Amino acid sequence: QVQLVESGGGLVQPGGSRRLSCAASGFTFSNYAMSWYRQAPGKERGLVAAIGVGGVTNYVDSVKGRFVISRDNAKNTVYLQMNSLKPEDTAVYYCKLWKGGMDYWGKGTQVTVSS
Repeated sequence: QVQLVESGGGLVQPGGSRRLSCAASGFTFSNYAMSWYRQAPGKERGLVAAIGVGGVTNYVDSVKGRFVISRDNAKNTVYLQMNSLKPEDTAVYYCKLWKGGMDYWGKGTQVTVSS
C-alpha cells in the first residue's frame, strides 16, 4: 500500500534553512507528481509546492525564491529545501500524492521557526 514518510523537521532560527524529505513506497514513484502542503495552528492545510513527473515545479507565492522542491526517482524521495525561513513558515509539513482519484498523505513533520 502507499506509504509516505516525512522527516527533517525541527526547530530553526529565522533566516535559517531546513531540508525536508518524504520517502515514498507502494507505488511507481516516477510516474506521479508529488506535492508538499503545510498546516499552521488554526489554519487550513494549503499547498506549498508541487513537482511533476518531468520535474516541472510550482510554488505558492509566499515561498517563491526561498523554497525548492525536488525529487530523486532512484530513491523514491521528494525533498523540500527551505531557505530564509520566517516565523510564519511554522507549520506541520505534509507530503501528498494524488493517485487513482484519491489523496494520500504522510503523517507530517513539524517545522518551528523561532529564535
